[in-house]
Amino acid sequence: MERSDLELVLAVRDHGSLAAAALSLDVAPPVVTKRLAALEARLGQRLFQRTTRRVSPTAEGETVCERARVLLQGFTALEAELQERKAEPMGLIRLAATFGFGRLWLGPALASFQERYPRIDIQLQLTEQLPDLALDGFDGAIWLWSVQGRQAAQWVSRRLARNQRVLVASPSYIKQHGTPSNLEALQHHACLIVRENGNATGQRFDVWPLNKNRDKIPARVRVHGPLSSNSGELVRDWCVEGRGIMLRSLWDIAPQLASGQLVRILPGYAMPDADIHWLAPYRTDSPRRIRLLIDFLLAQFQSTPWKTT
Repeated sequence: MERSDLELVLAVRDHGSLAAAALSLDVAPPVVTKRLAALEARLGQRLFQRTTRRVSPTAEGETVCERARVLLQGFTALEAELQERKAEPMGLIRLAATFGFGRLWLGPALASFQERYPRIDIQLQLTEQLPDLALDGFDGAIWLWSVQGRQAAQWVSRRLARNQRVLVASPSYIKQHGTPSNLEALQHHACLIVRENGNATGQRFDVWPLNKNRDKIPARVRVHGPLSSNSGELVRDWCVEGRGIMLRSLWDIAPQLASGQLVRILPGYAMPDADIHWLAPYRTDSPRRIRLLIDFLLAQFQSTPWKTT
């Protein structure tokens, strides 16, 4: 069947008469009659019942019409995509991200993306609270968790990179206080607590949920220490100064681990819930500039550049 055949059967069904179908296709009525008869002869099936008042599809005709609609939609989508590829991508992308990851990793990646596509403008808002993306007009967010449960159907969530929160301390702290041999020993050490997003009701920051990497057995340990802050960067500075043990994302402390300013504590344990995700309100289609950005970020972060071991 040709594309013109698909358009013909849909026009006949939708308009209910050969004359109306001919008008919609901008051809003479005898042309429609002749083409439909030829199509039915070629298929060996009667597609439409004709009466003096109306033309209605048979069961076989209805099947052909439904398949024709799907195929024509595919043709239209393909043509639109090919036309879009011919044009240089352009337009505005509005993004949200957390301060730390946005400044350290996302910012440089976005600058490289914009250099590759100079007609795309990017607005990046750094925040510690995820905005209402749809209400506030954001195209998406690069965030440290994905959407779960019933709300997942309202979002597009795609993991861009893996990440873990790990236990670290400075060599000076270890020299003075020793290295904890197990999780329970953490209760006898000064632990530096990050109280980010402190408005969350009932959220506990002094309980660290950790998984044993080899067997994935979850464990929870309650920690304490004289220093805590809602600033992860400040807590990291305290840790480098030897003030205590910290639980922090690998992406945030990769330079300090690489330089030896910080070292892993209990390396068999980690908090594995901090993967990097693309989040966006659900939509049936996405502009090409957004698809290009997601593919670019996937390529940038697929090797987890913050992984030191």
